[in-house]
Amino acid sequence: MLEDTLDIPTEDGAMESFVVRPDRGGPFPAVLFLMDAPGIREELRDMARRLATVGYFVVLPNLYYRAGRDSTFGPDVLDKDSPEYTRMRAIRTKMTIPPVMDDVAAMLDFVDARRDVRPGGVGVHGYCMSGPYALAAAARYPARVAAAASFYGTWLVSDAEESPHLTLGKARGELYIACAEHDDLAPLPMVEELRGLFEASGARGELEVYPDVHHGFGFPGRWCYDKPAAETHWQRLLALYARNL
Repeated sequence: MLEDTLDIPTEDGAMESFVVRPDRGGPFPAVLFLMDAPGIREELRDMARRLATVGYFVVLPNLYYRAGRDSTFGPDVLDKDSPEYTRMRAIRTKMTIPPVMDDVAAMLDFVDARRDVRPGGVGVHGYCMSGPYALAAAARYPARVAAAASFYGTWLVSDAEESPHLTLGKARGELYIACAEHDDLAPLPMVEELRGLFEASGARGELEVYPDVHHGFGFPGRWCYDKPAAETHWQRLLALYARNL
């Protein structure tokens, strides 16, 4: 395996990104892996490595780069009484969909310039706060995003500009939306509203609710990690990319 931490140029500065791919057999299809709210950490790098082992060129960007290179956090970032949580939330609450779509454009330019990336469609998937970003990317760049997935994405139906529920029909790629049965950030009534909008949009894909699990179930370091559900999420993601990339 080959790994690098590289700066991807954007209009707002250098976006530090972890890049991992196999060491032979390329060029490889590109996958853009969008982080959850606690930000870049080894847990996410390991997930990127798992994708790369099956033949993908994976880009994991620090979407908080506008806040500076110190926008990574300690292990207590999810403890609401900790300074790290407060620092993270100060950055997270300023995040909106349109600038992240500019970041996706920068990542597309980056992979297009790489000789070890296969030309053509890319995959985009995101967790938590980035679930909406992945779906929005499929709508904003329909000619490039061949597959997109949201895993326990937050507020998938909202008044945000480019909220996924407004733009599902613009996507040409296959979409996969995975929700947890127990999730205060995507409660089941919202999920069912999104299901109806998804079906009415004509978009290709599936919305699936994972029973008896909580928001964050796919992260091995999280209290709510559920190994069977996490492995199912991997199976769904890998099958999605195998069909489309």
